[in-house]
Amino acid sequence: MNKLIVVTGGTKGIGKAVITAFASNNFDIITCARNGDDLERLKKEINNSYSSVSIHVFKADLSKKEETMQFVEFIKSSAKVPDVLVNNTGVFFPGQVHNEDEGVLEKSMETNLYSAYRISRAVIGGMMERKSGSIFNICSVASIEPYTRGASYCMSKFALLGMTKVLREEMKEFGVKVTAVIPGSTLTASWEGVDIPEEDFMKSEDVAEAIYSTYSLSKNTVIEEIVMRPQKGDV
Repeated sequence: MNKLIVVTGGTKGIGKAVITAFASNNFDIITCARNGDDLERLKKEINNSYSSVSIHVFKADLSKKEETMQFVEFIKSSAKVPDVLVNNTGVFFPGQVHNEDEGVLEKSMETNLYSAYRISRAVIGGMMERKSGSIFNICSVASIEPYTRGASYCMSKFALLGMTKVLREEMKEFGVKVTAVIPGSTLTASWEGVDIPEEDFMKSEDVAEAIYSTYSLSKNTVIEEIVMRPQKGDV
């Protein structure tokens, strides 16, 4: 029987690269995204490339609690405890504390923090009972270094790193591994249209490979934080 990975925001960038990496290692997949057409394209790609795995997709906007909880029920309907959870869904709005649009902080926290909190709470009980499992929270260098062009994004990612640290301590005795993934500038859809050479960015596939390699370690070892940056530094 294949193991199961749950990835939020799985149709693009790091999320899609993670799904591909684990599918190539015979993991079944549950994922969600806001765009139903993108989900169907992903499902077709995975089915065509990896006939030995199954993929289940769910349309949900994780900035909304109701839709997040609907996705939680979708996960539970599989009747399998996930072996891996990757909380990848995120949103970025440019701006500063004094001038960003009203509501940006709330939407950033709902998407970048609360969705990870709610989904982790939903699946972690089964991992605790089984005494195994891995949770990866996709944080950001904005989790460890404040910068002035994305105030609410930075605050929400600081909070996600804090949640990851707390959860890591709580799960030690249960054999559940918790890792913060802290990537720098990665070539994803959020950078579309910028006039910066592709070689100045990290590849999503490199982040996915780091996650899979971390997952593959023995049960005696956990990498608590993965900090990755482009060789030339962040753009």
